[in-house]
Order: sequence, then C-alpha cells, then structure tokens
Amino acid sequence: MKKQSLTEGFAILSMAGLITKILSVLYIPFLLAIIGDEGNGIYAAAYQVYVFVYVIANSGIPVAISKSVSELTAVGNHKDAVRTFKIARFFLIIIGLLLSILMFVAAKPLAGMINSDKSALAIAALSPTLFFTAYSSAYKGYFQGISNMTPTAISQVVEQIANTVFTIVFASLFIKISLEAACAGGTVGTTMGALVSTIVLIVVYHKMGKAGVMPRQGKTPSKHSYSQLAKRVIYYSIPITLCVGAQYAGNLIDVANIRGRLLAADYTPEMVSVMHSYLSKYQQIMNAPISIVSALAAAVIPSISAAAAGGVLRQIEDRAKHAFRLCLLIVIPSAVGLSILSKPVYSVLRYGAGSFLMRYGSIVLILMAVVQIQSSILQGAGKMYRATINVILGIILKIILNYILIANPKINIMGAIISSIAGYGLSLLLNAVTMKKQMKVRASLVRQSLAPFISSIIMGGAVWVAYTSINWLVAFMGAYAANALATLVSVFIGVTAYFIVMIGARGITKEDFDVLPGRIRRLIPRFILTRVRE
Repeated sequence: MKKQSLTEGFAILSMAGLITKILSVLYIPFLLAIIGDEGNGIYAAAYQVYVFVYVIANSGIPVAISKSVSELTAVGNHKDAVRTFKIARFFLIIIGLLLSILMFVAAKPLAGMINSDKSALAIAALSPTLFFTAYSSAYKGYFQGISNMTPTAISQVVEQIANTVFTIVFASLFIKISLEAACAGGTVGTTMGALVSTIVLIVVYHKMGKAGVMPRQGKTPSKHSYSQLAKRVIYYSIPITLCVGAQYAGNLIDVANIRGRLLAADYTPEMVSVMHSYLSKYQQIMNAPISIVSALAAAVIPSISAAAAGGVLRQIEDRAKHAFRLCLLIVIPSAVGLSILSKPVYSVLRYGAGSFLMRYGSIVLILMAVVQIQSSILQGAGKMYRATINVILGIILKIILNYILIANPKINIMGAIISSIAGYGLSLLLNAVTMKKQMKVRASLVRQSLAPFISSIIMGGAVWVAYTSINWLVAFMGAYAANALATLVSVFIGVTAYFIVMIGARGITKEDFDVLPGRIRRLIPRFILTRVRE
C-alpha cells in the first residue's frame, strides 16, 4: 500500500472505473426490461437531480483534501495533512446530512422544475445517498492525497456490485405498485452501494493506520492552526465546487431545457421521456471510457499539486503532457470504435432505439475528456477560478444552442449532441489558452492526437471489415447471436490493430506499458517491446 506514481494510480483507478462502468452499462437492459424507456426517462431525470446535489457536496472538499494533503506531505508535514482530512471530514458529514434532508423535502418542487413530475418519488428515495457519499468522499480525497488509489478503487467496485444487485431487485419488486414506485425502487441500489462503499473505506483507513502503512500525525508540532487548515480547505474547495457544480447545473438545466423544448415541439410527455431515455443510454455508454479519464484526472491533481508546491515548473509541464498523451491514447480509438459499432453495441446490450446518438455523438467523448484533464491540471496548479470560468462559458453556449435546436422537430434530441460539441469545444480552447499564457505549458494537442487519430482510422477500417464479414459468415446462428459474436470479435481485432499500428508508428512509449499489471506485461512478445521507444 505504498505511495503510487501518477501512472500507477491511474492504472488502478482506471481499471476499477472501467469495471464499475461496464457493470452499470450491463444492468441497464435488465432495468429497461422492468421499467421500459418511459420509466428509464423518469429514472434518468431523477438521477440528474441527485448528481447535481451530489457534486455540491462532494466535488470541492474531497479535491481540496487531496490537494492539501499532497502539498503538506510533499514538505513532510504529515501531522497537518491528517488534521486537514479530519476537519474536512467533519464539514462533509454536516453538508451531506443537510443536503439529504433538503433533497427529500424538496423532491416534488425539484421534479416540477425539470418538467418531470413523475420523478418526485425517485428523487426522494435518492436523498439518503447524499449523506453516505459525502462521508466516503472524505476518505477518497485523503487516499488520493497520499497517492494511494487502491482503497478508492476497491470501494468503487464493491459499491457498483451492490448498486447493480439492489437496483434490479427493488425495481422488480416495486413495479407491482406503479411505474413511479419501480423507478424509486431502482434508486435503492444507489443508496445501498454508497453505504457499502463508506463501510469499506472506513475499515481500510483504520487497518492501514494500525499497520503503519499510512502517514500518521507523529509527534512533531503543527505548523498550522485548525483555523488556518479549515480556511485552506474552504479556499481550495469553493472554486472547484463552483467549477464542477456549474457543469452539473448545466446538465440539470439541460434536462429541463431538453424536456421543455421537446414539449414545445409538440411531443407528448410520454414521448419526451422516451427520447430522454435515448440520451440517457448514450451517456451511460459514454461513461465507460470517461471513467478511465476521470481516474487519470484524479491521479493528475495531487501529482501537479506536489510539483507546484515544490515550484518545479518543468515537472508540471512534463506531467501535463504525459496526462494528455494517456488521455488521447484512450479516448480517440474509443470514440471511433463506438461510432462505427454504435448499432451493433446497442443490439448486444438490448438498448433498443437511439444508436444514432452514439454514431454522431462520439466526438463529444474526445472533447469532454480533454476538458476534464485540462481542468484537473489547472486546479492542481492553483488556477481554479480560471478553470471554473472556462467551463461556465462552455455551458452557457451549450444551453443557448439546446434551446434553439431541440424545439426544431427535424433536429429534436440531436440538438443535445450539437450543443455539447460546441460547448466543450469552447471550454477546450479557453483552457488551452489559459495553460499557455498563465502556466507556460505548451502541450500541442494536435501533434499528440496525430498518431492515435491515424491509428484509429486504420483500426476503424479493420473493425468494419471484421464485423460485416463475421456477421455474414455466422448468420445461421440467428440475428442476436451473430451480431454479438461479430461485435466481440471485431472489438478484439480493432484493439489489436490499433496497438500494432501505434507501436509501428512509435506512438507508444515504454512508460505507457506501466499502466499494465506485471503479469500482463510479461505476456507481451519481446519483439514488440523492442520496437517501443523510451
């Protein structure tokens, strides 16, 4: 349980994130079988309300813990690092309790605000989750601050397993009462998952402390008073909460905006829920590769913060460039693959209609991922308010375009994709300018994208040929089985083709293989490793 490097921390969190997102994607077909597309639209609307309130409680202070702890431990002040964690944990417990009560009491007005009255029961049922997530996020922030991502990774996987099981069980039990009750029942899984995650983190924290594998308070005198440490947490958390909160406020406004503008286009309330379900399914699939980027972002903040605390500007630039390389290495082929295989993937998952959103909207994945890494780098380097402003300006553009485009019956829900491209594109450009002017970080995204982009185009051709050929050859197996086999085999061929081309183009370094466990690295043929540059 030693301190982990940026790459090691990223590897651990990304693996856990990928597992959890795969589980979250896989249980959707079962949930859809119980509540249908209309129910999924109701559920998705309620969940957006929960996520918005969640980020208010959990976005700023945990990152402030991570940033403060990494800075304090970097200069050997372990005692104040632990005291900072305990102060922030107290703040989070109070905030989580208050927001839980507020969300429960205001469930009906909140549902009305997003034009989804049927979501009120689900919003109320989600409210206890806020207390548990606030409590657990304090521990996640501390572990990230000491660059030990393993406890967070374990808790994420356990949380998603509990979430998956209890969501399906309670949705199936409550559907006998009503559709709204089933949607509320589905949220029980979220609460139970958060509870289990909290218990796991508390147990791991105390076990690590007793085993002496975690920085302790020690006997050295404190360099800061409680008041100073509390002010430090508040100073770091406010801009980060504003930044992330603004982004999710934009998402919440989008829910009301999208549903309201679809109603303005003369769609029935039931059809509005169905179309919102299309968007929700698209976002669920997008969350799988984004979870890897989120893991990278979580590892970047303490890494950049430690470099900034030491005043090592060259190290900040090197770590920023490395983060962008890893990000682009993952999201560009993911976007191309999801676009080409959009319809087959929807068919395998039994997601029904809506694959057109993935076909045209995969580019949002690249823009969203880059903006997330940029924001983390800016936050880690202390440019928190600038990062917030850049995100808010992108959100404003997104909301304006949504209002204009979605009410057009010929565009309807596709307007959400177009506005996302424009909004994230604006934030990306503003962040790039900020990093260049204020941080002197020169990371050419175009140059770094070139090898992954060319390799992904070749990969895309291989995927399309493999899928169409295999699907035709095994058509005798039946439509679903043939499609599933062709999709799985073509994904494997695509991944293989991508890495072969990337290695041939010298687009992968030996450092990139550090994200793989040792056992897997030993399976890679020597002739491949010899072609990989330092």
